[in-house]
Amino acid sequence: MKISKLLISLLGAIALLTTAGYYYVFILGAPQLDPPQRVAKTGLKFQLATFNSQAMGAVRKYGVILPPDYDKNQQKRYPVIFLLHGGHDDARAYADKYAVLDVLHELYQNGKLPPSIVITPDGNDNRGSSPFYDPDYFDGPNGKIGTLIGSELVQVIKSRYRTLEEPQFWALGGLSSGGWGAFNIGLRYLNNFHILFSHSGYFTDNSGSQNSPQQIVQQLPLQDRKRLHIYLDAGLNDTNLLASTKAFNETLNKLGIAHVFYAFPGGHGLSGADIGWNYFHKHIKDSLSYVGEQFKKLGVKS
Repeated sequence: MKISKLLISLLGAIALLTTAGYYYVFILGAPQLDPPQRVAKTGLKFQLATFNSQAMGAVRKYGVILPPDYDKNQQKRYPVIFLLHGGHDDARAYADKYAVLDVLHELYQNGKLPPSIVITPDGNDNRGSSPFYDPDYFDGPNGKIGTLIGSELVQVIKSRYRTLEEPQFWALGGLSSGGWGAFNIGLRYLNNFHILFSHSGYFTDNSGSQNSPQQIVQQLPLQDRKRLHIYLDAGLNDTNLLASTKAFNETLNKLGIAHVFYAFPGGHGLSGADIGWNYFHKHIKDSLSYVGEQFKKLGVKS
């Protein structure tokens, strides 16, 4: 009798933990236990906007963060940065999880990034967002996300905001699967983006070599390789992602493409100063500082 009661209690505890775990991961989206600290007032505002996408046959969302002086000088035009989210994220993720407003405020204040128009597309395909799979950042059976981000949204942003037109003033980057997406899309649309970056992303994909930046970059003509400027980092804890990033770094070295690569402590996870949201919050500062360097070399003022 005592054994039966103990077994029932044990099974009940397991069921409770399983339910709690399911709710935490699949309903709440596995929120960071110690998220990045936010500055009370940055003077920046995150806004959601929509547009009718022909590529996806639906109304789509994107986030926009305009530079602090955008309304003061109606003649001024700005460089543009696209930030792609990872799995189980959406257009709000950079603002809600990774505290990108604080990052931008700090970089604007210390002159490391000239004022820029920052866009956070919703990169989810027709399957929606789920922890079971990463977004398909390509044109495939689940939708034309590659066309949406690489071409269609670019034209929308140019029509709605005062952007600099040339691709050397446009950057495309992302974290985790968004890092893969940034290169899978960006390397196909070098007429729109010349600066690419990835945080603990990957460079081969199980959908095939046609969606693997590791293969795509090697097929670029020399003139396109010369246009590229690339930032890479990966967390030391993310063994497979680090290996993929190192391999891509070696390929870039062989091809003579301008880039930087860093391996930082930490990586994906739920808690820790260098883990999860904190990792990406910390190192978005590094990638955007690199982007800022490229903009300033071209004469954009901080």
